[in-house]
Amino acid sequence: MATSSPPSSSSSPSSGFDQLSEPVRRWIWSKDWKELRPIQEQAIPAVLDTSDDLIISAATAGGKTEAAFLPIISQIAEASGVGFKAIYISPLKALINDQFRRLDELCELVNLPVYRWHGDVSASIKAKARKNPNGIVLITPESLEALFVRRGQEVAGLFSAAQFVVIDELHAFIGQERGKQLQSLLGRLDLAVRHPIRRIGLSATLGNMELAGEFLRPGQAGKVRVLEGASEGASLLLQVRGYERLEPRIRPQAANPGEKVDLDESELLYMRQIANDVFQTMRGDNGLVFAGSRANVEVYTDLMRQASEKLGVPEEFFAHHANLSRAHREFVEDRLREGKLPTTAVCTSTLELGIDIGAIRSVAQIGAPWSVSSLRQRLGRTGRRDTPSVLRVYIAERELSNDLHPADALRCQLVQSVAMVQLLVAKWFEPPRLGALHLSTLAQQILAVITQYGGATASRIHQTLCVYGAFSGVSQDAFAGVLRSLGSTDHRLIEQAPDGTLLLGEVGERIVDHYDFYAVFQSHDEYRVVYEGKDLGTLPILAVLAPGMTIIFSGRRWQVLEVLDREKIVVVTPSTAGVPPMFGGEGGDLHDMVVSEMRKVYRGTEVPPYLDSVAARLLGEGRDEYRRLDLDRRGIVDSDGDIFLFPWAGSIATSTLLMALKERGLEVSIRGIMLEVHRQQEDVVRDILRSFVNVGAPDPVHLAASVGNLIREKYDPYLSHELLAVGFAADRMRPEAVPALARRIVNMGETAETTEV
Repeated sequence: MATSSPPSSSSSPSSGFDQLSEPVRRWIWSKDWKELRPIQEQAIPAVLDTSDDLIISAATAGGKTEAAFLPIISQIAEASGVGFKAIYISPLKALINDQFRRLDELCELVNLPVYRWHGDVSASIKAKARKNPNGIVLITPESLEALFVRRGQEVAGLFSAAQFVVIDELHAFIGQERGKQLQSLLGRLDLAVRHPIRRIGLSATLGNMELAGEFLRPGQAGKVRVLEGASEGASLLLQVRGYERLEPRIRPQAANPGEKVDLDESELLYMRQIANDVFQTMRGDNGLVFAGSRANVEVYTDLMRQASEKLGVPEEFFAHHANLSRAHREFVEDRLREGKLPTTAVCTSTLELGIDIGAIRSVAQIGAPWSVSSLRQRLGRTGRRDTPSVLRVYIAERELSNDLHPADALRCQLVQSVAMVQLLVAKWFEPPRLGALHLSTLAQQILAVITQYGGATASRIHQTLCVYGAFSGVSQDAFAGVLRSLGSTDHRLIEQAPDGTLLLGEVGERIVDHYDFYAVFQSHDEYRVVYEGKDLGTLPILAVLAPGMTIIFSGRRWQVLEVLDREKIVVVTPSTAGVPPMFGGEGGDLHDMVVSEMRKVYRGTEVPPYLDSVAARLLGEGRDEYRRLDLDRRGIVDSDGDIFLFPWAGSIATSTLLMALKERGLEVSIRGIMLEVHRQQEDVVRDILRSFVNVGAPDPVHLAASVGNLIREKYDPYLSHELLAVGFAADRMRPEAVPALARRIVNMGETAETTEV
């Protein structure tokens, strides 16, 4: 053994260590651990001495996995009964493979089998696990769904002895279609084994523990015990670098409307500058560069490959995103994990979660981050053990000109980045978002339950999914509406037998038989942008879209004529509006608190020390524009016939106000933190806003019915337009905020601090 005495916490003996089984203690000794982490000291008695559901929250690489599994393995190693004793659920197959490597050695010491179960695991290994279920199974939600659908009669036997279900990366599920599916699966699992299986959630990023507890055990959040690891006080090295994006020598507006506009070399200059700085600062170390879109990942990786070739040095910057082959992704992950050669992955969000990729020296973020939670998660990949966390943020803003759009003149990207860094340092991050109906996922679960039982009555399905399951927020009318849509002659996913039993219909059988059925999530669809019958290209559209609005594409503005949601087509015509903003607001959702913090940055005078000279100048320019527009006292700005509204609220509340204004006949588009009303008199806009104050909150379903892109989730195409509007209203709108935002805009003379609406 490496040591003759057990690890301890601080200077006192480790009470947690003493509670573990002897083989588990031997394994810890063999690892030469000097002490247990604080979160592990908390978790061991919580797991062994209570029957509570738990959330274990600690920083990345803070020991959460061991905090859960050291006591779990100690408890289940001698447990009797046939079936898996513990279930580990992960959002990523790669994370399952990683955890398998970590658990297999320990479990071998206690003679406890560990099984991986996902799409890349061979059928023979799964058959062996099914024949003699025992120990721990590491599984994805999709593979668990496949078990229910393909082998519904075996589920009770496989999991009847289960004492624990551990959900890793809990934050990655909350508020997502996949998270709703997971909640439903856990409820169906409890029903199958006829007892509640204890749930333990692991996460590094949770903004509101009560909401996280509600997700883990719906309706019983008060009974979920939360364990939070104390901050270890790791230092942060931070820099935000600014760049100017030069205007193209020939503006895209001068091109023929139907022609695709390629970027001018002068526009690409800032990307080359960023790539060169990343290359110079991160070369020779292991790091991650979060570049945003897959297209950006490829561009920046290629630019840094060119830099390596120019210097005649080995390549060490590699692309990593979901569209690349699994073999390539694993090559990059393995190279990072082994740490033998300097390696930097240029990635989307694929490496944000907790896959073991070894010691990461620094993280780079290109472009403004869209959430503090995501930024914190990314930062958590660096700064392990006794090394500081290193974060570099690279922000490009347009060069100053007389016709610069206010969204660019305000330097919104830079200010958003500063606001998020300040909230990160203050240890604030977005709370989980619950309350969405996720009718698409409900449709998928209805098909799954029918298949699991070989047919089921509407009453049984409703009891399973809505009364005892994850869809308690869905009314009986909405549930019946989903059944009618699935069974309609247009869709034929389900049909009803003479005795009332619901069965799969012709189309439903084809859908369920396809391997893709088990996943409820899909990538955001890209819409084809079409002008006069010609394809201009494709564009991912995440924000509200409706006829009359303008979008920004290929460096110019287009007015939307029609949105063909089911065909994913946006029909456009050239817009006569001015220069489009570089910062268009088509990214993720901004929280109210982030926008509030942005306003504080505008009002302030201090220049954060982590800004380089260009970023500091850009911040000064943004503050100058804020003062020039008098935004402390004005919420409405008239600029050359267009009206800009500043509600100083998050994306969802601002989008709801947009829909209310659009219903009144205004041509309005969202531009990040502001709304742009086209070709309208200021007095008319003011009158409409005052009317919102007087009449109260609008009907959200009525407003949602006019949205062009209601189909957002995988099974939405099988739902009626009315159901899509109901779902969108619940998932993506805040009607109660409209009167308050309208009052704020028209009465902006009051300079009280912005608060959450």
